[in-house]
Amino acid sequence: MSEIKGELSPEELRKLKPSKTVDARGMSCPGPLLAAKQAITEVPIGGILEVLSSDPGTKRDLPLWAKKMGHVYLARLRSQVTGEYS
Repeated sequence: MSEIKGELSPEELRKLKPSKTVDARGMSCPGPLLAAKQAITEVPIGGILEVLSSDPGTKRDLPLWAKKMGHVYLARLRSQVTGEYS
């Protein structure tokens, strides 16, 4: 797999297999971000952390945190069924 440099299209994102998935649905801010911070320690270098969230603030918080920490933020998807973010 080539090195990923930035955000991916929804089609590209759906093809990826996460190394770890955090289900933070139902948590309010800062819950999803705190769960991601804890879970990232279990993701190998080059791995992918998927965060499922129903909190709209997550779409702002995660990209900012990823950039600050030197991680690559790939993208976000919004479920057409539930309206939740992944």
